[in-house]
Amino acid sequence: MTVADADAVLAIYQAGIDGGNASFEHTAPDWPAFDAGKLPEHRFVAVDGTGSVIGWVAVSRVSARAVYAGVVEHSVYVDPAAQGRGVGRALLDTLIAAADAAGIWTIQSGVFPENTASLALHRAAGFRTVGIRQRIGRHADQGNRWRDVVFIERRSPHVS
Repeated sequence: MTVADADAVLAIYQAGIDGGNASFEHTAPDWPAFDAGKLPEHRFVAVDGTGSVIGWVAVSRVSARAVYAGVVEHSVYVDPAAQGRGVGRALLDTLIAAADAAGIWTIQSGVFPENTASLALHRAAGFRTVGIRQRIGRHADQGNRWRDVVFIERRSPHVS
């Protein structure tokens, strides 16, 4: 993922936000804010046969504390027109391989329980459910209603 991908990445992010089950955010950030929050060595895009970006995956630090240096939180988004074609799985597999090679021992995320496709994708990629964070946040775009989040993680079998 490079700055050349910015418009497509942010449009896909916004489409996910607009769907209502991908994020508590109501608007995708601008590129400088997005870029500053993601680790540069662990962000990837998927492109179709024409070279158009159809999905992305990226990670953020969980904490600046050294004890958590090998723990990241990830996001994966696929263009609605490309969903159901294995794009999300290819992105997750790429991220997992890169994270394992870099010595990252845990990839985590929070997923709304209504996002059953994302939960199934993550389960198939080796993530496990740690628990459900009940009423963890209010979704402003949905009348300030409380939302649960399923907390998932993948522990690397290659990092000891």
